[in-house]
Amino acid sequence: MNIPGGDVDKRQTRQLALLVAANTALAPLAIDAYLPALPAMAEDLDTTVHHTELSLSIFLLGFSLGQLIFGPLSDRLGRKPVLLSGIAIFLLASLAITQVDSLEGLWALRFVQALGGGASVVNSSAIVRDCFSGREAAKVLSTVAVIMMLAPLIAPAIGSLLLGIAGWWLIFAFLAAYAAFLLVVLPLYLPETLRRREEGESPASIAQVARDYVSVLRHGPAMGYALTQAMGFGGMFAFITASPYVYMEHFDVTASWYPVLFGANILFMFTANRLNVRLLSRFSPPRLLRFGIGIQLAAAVLLVMMLALGLDRLSIIAPLLMLFVGANGMVAPNAISSALEYFPRISATANALIGSLQFASGALIGMLIAGLALNSLWPMILGMLATALVSNILLRVLAGRRALARHERSQA
Repeated sequence: MNIPGGDVDKRQTRQLALLVAANTALAPLAIDAYLPALPAMAEDLDTTVHHTELSLSIFLLGFSLGQLIFGPLSDRLGRKPVLLSGIAIFLLASLAITQVDSLEGLWALRFVQALGGGASVVNSSAIVRDCFSGREAAKVLSTVAVIMMLAPLIAPAIGSLLLGIAGWWLIFAFLAAYAAFLLVVLPLYLPETLRRREEGESPASIAQVARDYVSVLRHGPAMGYALTQAMGFGGMFAFITASPYVYMEHFDVTASWYPVLFGANILFMFTANRLNVRLLSRFSPPRLLRFGIGIQLAAAVLLVMMLALGLDRLSIIAPLLMLFVGANGMVAPNAISSALEYFPRISATANALIGSLQFASGALIGMLIAGLALNSLWPMILGMLATALVSNILLRVLAGRRALARHERSQA
């Protein structure tokens, strides 16, 4: 691994992975910590749980836009200035949400909070890509993913605990405190990884940024990987958006048991991720990606079959949900590393587009499911099936067998 300006040993590599993971954890904490509190928030804001679930989709839209705006700025100004500015915005918005008293106010502040989060997190994969490439990048991203999986694993439990102590406002106070922690630690220990410009080289203009985005959008294989990741993410958020209703209302699980069932999905993702790290020594990222999305399709088909047969029981539905969501531990690192491999010079811009696509996918699917406001499992399960089908088709159509084979040979 090379950080611009010098070589880095294993200790520094681990430190970099920890710092990137801590920064990346900002998003899952903001998404998952308040899930157990959605029914309580709905009651306090005098609305329905489905309407409060829309705040999750609005957050994802803001997160998507934040990455599109601040990714190119990161390539232009540097990773750290953009990252720290985003965390500061996130902190201020989190504090403001503790005082919100209307549904519309919650929606607006979650959007601003998400803009800051997007500015921060867009740098994570770009920092890894600055320092690694190929299978090494996929392995480091997998290691980062393992560390950051602790966030969605423990976030609902933290949210449930804070909800019981003082109410849902304390969850957002906790998020502000975590952002403050990052603002202290990252300036001290995170290096600037963006390469120095050559003498006489000027920063990219707005027109150049637009051309960079177009170059990513026009790259068939890269978009195949990016859209596959977006669909996998969208399928996962079909579950996440609906999970408070599915577990706490449909299956009548208590708020204290909800984090246990939700966390089991993350444990499945952790297992798939660890398996992915081991398999990367024998198989290329594109091949493992195809395997991961195949698992998701199989799990989605089984969910449809179980529901159609009337086998609507927690003991049957929950394990299949865990299998589908868990497969993202294999899908995400392989898709992202494969896509970024094509854009070493504009990795933050490319990663911004990839991140924007995945969060936009999650937002739109989650908004559709929450907006339907149906007291049924069908919207969630059909959403998961649709994303799995599309991801399998898009990877083969856009990347194609020949492109996949060339990519595998290049990473061998």
